[in-house]
Amino acid sequence: MKITNYGHSCFSVEVKGKKLLFDPFISSNPLAKEIDAESIEADYILISHGHEDHIGDAVAIAEQTKAMVITNYEIVNWLNAQGVKNTHPMNIGGSLGLDFGRVSFVQASHSSSFSDGSYAGEAGGFIIESQEGSFYFAGDTGLTTDMKLITEFKDLLFSFLPIGGNYTMDTQSAIMASDFIKCRTIIGMHYDTFEHIQIDQKDAVEQFSAVQKELVLIDIGKTINL
Repeated sequence: MKITNYGHSCFSVEVKGKKLLFDPFISSNPLAKEIDAESIEADYILISHGHEDHIGDAVAIAEQTKAMVITNYEIVNWLNAQGVKNTHPMNIGGSLGLDFGRVSFVQASHSSSFSDGSYAGEAGGFIIESQEGSFYFAGDTGLTTDMKLITEFKDLLFSFLPIGGNYTMDTQSAIMASDFIKCRTIIGMHYDTFEHIQIDQKDAVEQFSAVQKELVLIDIGKTINL
């Protein structure tokens, strides 16, 4: 699978020729100033929760790409009110079959609100299953034993986990999470963007390596294949 980092928690994953864009927050991210949000392609946009640093460019990219937006019921209602019509609402525990595979919306331990403070539904994460393999996008979350249930789905090729701490898991908690989900290849996200989530990247990589796991930190704007 082809994976592109657009900064913070915004990643594109190409699955069976379809481009899945997660948590679009680009134009207001100072670390992603070299990224042209208007040039991003997507067939599906998946949003984990309603905080601005995960939804900031959702309306604009949905309008320009005509991608289907998959997220919780409350965020779908908010998007519809902004004029975005190609949406599909989900809630925790739900699954959806699509042309590339299957999407399941799973629990995340985090708050969720819109920029005006109004309720944005339950925060969640996504499990993506396809013939090319399965992966987990955790969204913003603290460490929770609910993650152990993920291994009941499929073996995971890789997982996206937050590692910045303060608002989410830090590196050590992410290592524990990787044990819970039985996944040895972790793509780090939600770090360095703001003062409270700045990390020592070299140390984080070494902590994972010390327990025979791989932490992959993709430079913003770069693409890798896994």
